[in-house]
Amino acid sequence: MLNIENLHAEIGGKQILKGLTLRVGAGEVHAIMGPNGAGKSTLGYVLGGRPGYEATAGSVTFDGADLLDMAPHARAAAGLFLGFQYPVEIPGISNVQFLREALNSQRRGRDEAPLSGGEFLKLARAQADALGMDMEMLKRPVNVGFSGGEKKRNEMVQMGIIGPKLAILDETDSGLDIDALKAVGDGINRIMRAPDKAVILITHYQRLLDYVRPDFVHVLADGRIVRSGGPELALELEREGYGAIAA
Repeated sequence: MLNIENLHAEIGGKQILKGLTLRVGAGEVHAIMGPNGAGKSTLGYVLGGRPGYEATAGSVTFDGADLLDMAPHARAAAGLFLGFQYPVEIPGISNVQFLREALNSQRRGRDEAPLSGGEFLKLARAQADALGMDMEMLKRPVNVGFSGGEKKRNEMVQMGIIGPKLAILDETDSGLDIDALKAVGDGINRIMRAPDKAVILITHYQRLLDYVRPDFVHVLADGRIVRSGGPELALELEREGYGAIAA
């Protein structure tokens, strides 16, 4: 599904990724762990097409297409979803407005008919109910006045409505209490655990991986993946820290 070969990337002239190679197959969950400043978020931003994050060498293909040659909206329409560590607030635009337009924009990009208002509300209500979110919250401006846990639940509702092929989730566990962490983990499993979907979880800690069990764990340090393994690697990182393993 996703094939990253020798990726180099920089921001503001500073090189962050220094030859990163990663292959993610359909049906797989990959956890990316590593110390602060290793390049984990940069990887997500480069894949998502965030302005200012420039790939300077290497290649990335997504379902056989050149991802780096696609505009951000085309990447989204192709099935890529980027979840943020700190979801942004958008005053003046309701969740319902935002999500309906986002979904129908992607559907138009795939030559699919847009959903009617009734069809969209039925889908949104089902996803909100599954995440334990009151439908009234979807009528509020996007993330405005939401707690950290509510923002992350809202992001899972967004992911459920859009239904991506590949979800890149940047520190989704950040700021969550135990109940919210379980709800978010259950949401990831429900929405993305499928033979034709894949997940990249960017995280510092093992705790999210107790709920979303990865198939592969990778250690990212100084812009490269320096070690890969199974779920047991995350437990080793929890015990030993990054110093010895990433050295």
